Amino acid sequence: MKKLMACSAVALLTAAGANAQPPLPAYDLLLRGGHVIDAKNHIDAVMDVGIKDGKIAKVAKGLNAADAIKAIDVRGLYVTPGLIDLHTHNYVGTGEKNSYAGDLSVQPDGFTFRSGVTTVVDAGCSGWRNFEDFKDKIVDRAKTRILVMLNIVGKGMRSGNIQQDLTDMDGEETAKTALRYPGVIVGIKTAHFNGPEWKPVEQAVIAGTRANIPVMVDFGADRPTRPLYDLLTQKLRPGDIYTHMYSGLRHEQDPVTKGPQKGMIEGRARGIYFDAGTGGGSFKWSLAVPFIQQGFKPDSLSTDLHVDSMNSATKDLLNVASKFMAMGLSLSEVVAEMTAHPAHEIRRDDLGNLSVGSVADVAVLRLEKGKFGFTDMVNTRLDGKQKLVDELTIKDGKIVYDLNGMEALPWTAPEGDISNDKRWTSWPRPKPRPDDGVKLH
Repeated sequence: MKKLMACSAVALLTAAGANAQPPLPAYDLLLRGGHVIDAKNHIDAVMDVGIKDGKIAKVAKGLNAADAIKAIDVRGLYVTPGLIDLHTHNYVGTGEKNSYAGDLSVQPDGFTFRSGVTTVVDAGCSGWRNFEDFKDKIVDRAKTRILVMLNIVGKGMRSGNIQQDLTDMDGEETAKTALRYPGVIVGIKTAHFNGPEWKPVEQAVIAGTRANIPVMVDFGADRPTRPLYDLLTQKLRPGDIYTHMYSGLRHEQDPVTKGPQKGMIEGRARGIYFDAGTGGGSFKWSLAVPFIQQGFKPDSLSTDLHVDSMNSATKDLLNVASKFMAMGLSLSEVVAEMTAHPAHEIRRDDLGNLSVGSVADVAVLRLEKGKFGFTDMVNTRLDGKQKLVDELTIKDGKIVYDLNGMEALPWTAPEGDISNDKRWTSWPRPKPRPDDGVKLH
């Protein structure tokens, strides 16, 4: 009996060994030979990037292609953290006319991955009263990572006089909602207010203080009772964000020096962040060029993307970056302003970098050379010689956009092993059906 049991045990072990799967390679996906730019980790050099289980596994020179399920040659291209667009509008689908909680917003997945963007921050489309609806309809369903700045107006960024309703600006209620969703609600937004009162800013600061998150200000109408100088030197806290910095709509420009007014200079000195937020009507060459010439560069680049700006001067985040390169910013500077900088502004330093163990959000960019034209809110043009184009976007370790099929084999090539495709791509090759005799590539 003992001999029989021993023989059975040996047989079981032999069968188990025969059925055991070989260990997976060290990397699911390997990007080889690209120029890596990672501001947080001070990397600006040709290196390889290994990805495993949705995380960055290694960034180094000379990683072996044989150690990856899939290796892609990205020589001649730039490899960066997935881009973060700090100012977008995404509460689409409600059917509400002339509303950023409706028809003026855009579906995020249609505009993000093709521009290397893996994370967006919706800037105030919802308030505490309708955030749950926004979260259910858009935030939780999108492939893009959507973070949120909650509008200080409880009903959000809607049409008519809703954004002017002082009685619906409640810092305490706004903070309560923000505290229920830490890491998702990453800021408070006040925008488009036309009255003379400071209440929108003051209530936004109350909410930001209670929830320990920054306030972003689109300062609305220019009012003598609400001077920009006071906003930046007294009302806002260090770490808060002033967007639309090159609009010229609120006396941002000193009339004599043509550079930034003293409130912007003093605001930066006390820790206010300045965001581009180019939008459809918030960026002028006549401000941006002299500001940058005098050293007043943005802390972050963003689009303020909506149904108008997506087709006018802004277009997308890489077009914004290309504009700023045409004004003299380096490639490394614009990458930092779309990755590590905005991540830090919203206190999500886990994003916007290629640190080992961080989420594997990656953009692979091509820097095209030629003659390109870039326009502003008054439809004047600045010519540039460089333009960034996204070739490949990776979100959570899987390819989600591939402009030129870099990941794909030629259709005539042998199929090879397809069993682990799902570990590195959103489009794993399907297994052929045994009854049709068709071999898929």
